[in-house]
Amino acid sequence: MGSSPAAVAPVGGARHPYAPTPYRVLSRVSETADTVTITLAPAGGAPIDAHRPGQFNMVYAFGVGEVAVSISDGGRFPAPLVHTVRSVGKVTHALAGVVPGQVLGVRGPYGRPWPTEPAEGRDVLVVGGGLGLAPLRPLLQELLAHRERFGRVEVIYGARSPKDLLYYPEIQSWRQRTDLRMQVTVDAAGRDWYGDVGLVTARLADVRLDMARTVAYLCGPEIMMRTTARDLVDRGIPEEAIWLSLERNMKCAIAQCGHCQFGPVFVCRDGPVFAYRDLRRLLAVREV
Repeated sequence: MGSSPAAVAPVGGARHPYAPTPYRVLSRVSETADTVTITLAPAGGAPIDAHRPGQFNMVYAFGVGEVAVSISDGGRFPAPLVHTVRSVGKVTHALAGVVPGQVLGVRGPYGRPWPTEPAEGRDVLVVGGGLGLAPLRPLLQELLAHRERFGRVEVIYGARSPKDLLYYPEIQSWRQRTDLRMQVTVDAAGRDWYGDVGLVTARLADVRLDMARTVAYLCGPEIMMRTTARDLVDRGIPEEAIWLSLERNMKCAIAQCGHCQFGPVFVCRDGPVFAYRDLRRLLAVREV
C-alpha cells in the first residue's frame, strides 16, 4: 500500500521533499492482464530530472496515495519517464488504470543505480524474474547502447507463464541480435509455447561466459535472487561482482520513515541496488 504525502508549500524557495511534481500521462500500454507501462511528461513543461538505470520514483495517484516504482526505460534526455506497474494494491490499481491526459505526481529519482563501470571490459550476465525485468530494462538498454565497452552479454529472463512476459516485442528484437544471447523461460506453459520451461536457475548451467571475469545483475523475487546468487558464486563469479536490486515497502524515499529498513541499511537510501557481498548474510535470515 502507498502513503499519501502532505500538501506542503515550498519553504524558502525550495521544494519540500514530500511535494510531488505534476506529470501528465502520455500513453498507457498493457503488458499483461495486470501490468501496464505508462509514459509520463511534466505537466507544466518543467525539465525531467536526470536519472540512472536502477533508480526509482515515488508516483502519486492524487486522492489515493503514492508508491515506489522503478524507472523502466533508459531513454536519452529529455525523454519522457517510463514506469511499468503491476496492479497489486489500492495505489497500483489506480496507477494501472490511468488514461492519457491524466495527471499524476512524481517525486524522484531516488536510490543507487546499477553500476556499469565494473563491467567494462568484462562479460555481463543479466538475470530477471517476473516484474524484475522492469528495473533491468534500462540497464540492458545502456549496455546495448555502449556495446563496444563490454565483452559477451547474456540475459536470462523468466516468468510464470508466456502470458506474463513483459516487453514481448522488445524481447523478440533482443533475441534477434547477434551481439546478445537471451534465454527466456516460463514456469509453466501449454502446447503453444515452444520455448524453455523451468525456473530461471535451471538455465544457469547453459551460460556461455567466463565466470571468473563476469559481472552479474539480478532482479526478481527475493528467493530467486538468493538462489541465483549462490549458484553463480559456486560457478566462479566473485561475490563483489554480483549486483541485485531489492524491493521493500518504501513510503518516504528519503530514509525517514523506516519502512524499508533491511537490517542496518535503508533500501531507499542505500539501495535499491546492492552488491551481493554486502547483503549475503542478511538475505539468509528469514523475516529481515
